Amino acid sequence: MPSVSKHSFDPKASAKPLLAALSGKTLARPPVWLMRQAGRYLPEYREIRAKAGSFLDLCYDPELATEITLQPIRRFAMDAAILFCDILVVPHAMGQSVAFKEGEGPVLGPVRTLSDIARLDVGAVVERLSPVYLAVEKIAKALPPETALIGFAGAPWTVATYMVEGGTSRDFLAVKSLAYSDPAVFEQLIDRLVEASIAHLSAQAAAGAEVLQIFDTWAGILPSKQFEKWCIAPTRRIVETLRKQAPGIPIIGFPRGAGVGYQRYAGETGVDAVGLDTSVPPDWAAETLQGKVALQGNLDPVLLVAGGAPMREAALGIIDALGGGPFIFNLGHGVVPPTDPDNVVDLLSTVRGG
Repeated sequence: MPSVSKHSFDPKASAKPLLAALSGKTLARPPVWLMRQAGRYLPEYREIRAKAGSFLDLCYDPELATEITLQPIRRFAMDAAILFCDILVVPHAMGQSVAFKEGEGPVLGPVRTLSDIARLDVGAVVERLSPVYLAVEKIAKALPPETALIGFAGAPWTVATYMVEGGTSRDFLAVKSLAYSDPAVFEQLIDRLVEASIAHLSAQAAAGAEVLQIFDTWAGILPSKQFEKWCIAPTRRIVETLRKQAPGIPIIGFPRGAGVGYQRYAGETGVDAVGLDTSVPPDWAAETLQGKVALQGNLDPVLLVAGGAPMREAALGIIDALGGGPFIFNLGHGVVPPTDPDNVVDLLSTVRGG
């Protein structure tokens, strides 16, 4: 399998399996980390969460964010730590009202008009998120030498869905209606989010993040032409600018639900790796995508809840399909709260051949 890296190989990658895989290397055993590896399934996280106040308070407290980020590293020795934060800190930093309500999820003051968009202050993002970058600095200093640090942001389309809908949605009626019926207005929101995302990701890289991931959680709800316009094109703009502002930093894109659109995403955005959601057949991904980018994924998180032989069999099948090229073992989405931490131990032993 030829190298698929978009930038030159960094010698320090030899000591960090995640960076080696992202540089296009095929490793004897894949590096492994899990989306949402820090969170509610861990008792040590729940203990902190119970005392911390709001969820945003956790994200903006450098000491607590550092501690939570490091918890799964101490417990499981993952090959990467991912900053404990949330994609909605960006609209919050731009001035949109954002709150997290127990049992309801994020609640935002909807942004749906030109005047709403005009009030968003992109220039304030880095200053207002300075506690997040301080956490990145602290985590980078505390990690073992073989463990890479991942920073992240939500993709403009996905963040826009929350901003326009005012929270989570089943039908995405408000955001799709705006994008379809008034694309000139919606494009102004996307443009601001592209700019804010670049600033946020660049600041994380400057603070010590060695990898950047772009989460496009709701990429799969768009038809093909809209997917190109609102997912691929904005991501490409972000990646192109990051190549200049944070040269040498590998970028992972996660266009969840994109289906056959993964092929265009991998070929046109410029990312170094794509995260595969649960629905993507690993054999198809190996044949179609792995010559263009490194691959990450894609065990069903519910198999991690079930554990046992079904989980182990599925994990080994993914490794058999994808382990012949640049590959990072992960889930097809994030760890869910009912997960037993002992199942994570079992999964890691399986992936690592223990």
